[in-house]
Amino acid sequence: MSQNPNSKPAWEQKLSEAAARIEQELRALVDTIDSEVVPEVRKHSTAALRTLSAKLGKLADHWKEARQPPKQAPRDEP
Repeated sequence: MSQNPNSKPAWEQKLSEAAARIEQELRALVDTIDSEVVPEVRKHSTAALRTLSAKLGKLADHWKEARQPPKQAPRDEP
């Protein structure tokens, strides 16, 4: 019973097939992430950045007002 020198043992063949299947599944996962997840993240991150920008503007206005001396009421002169 001689084995063909070019053939792989059964366990090695199964391992090779499993590795090929894993590579195929990883490619499908990357494609899904690129086509579905990334656009949604970009869309929501843009909205979040716009909201953050508006809130930072309000905070800057608040700090500017806090640094100014308080306005004094006009004095009544007798």
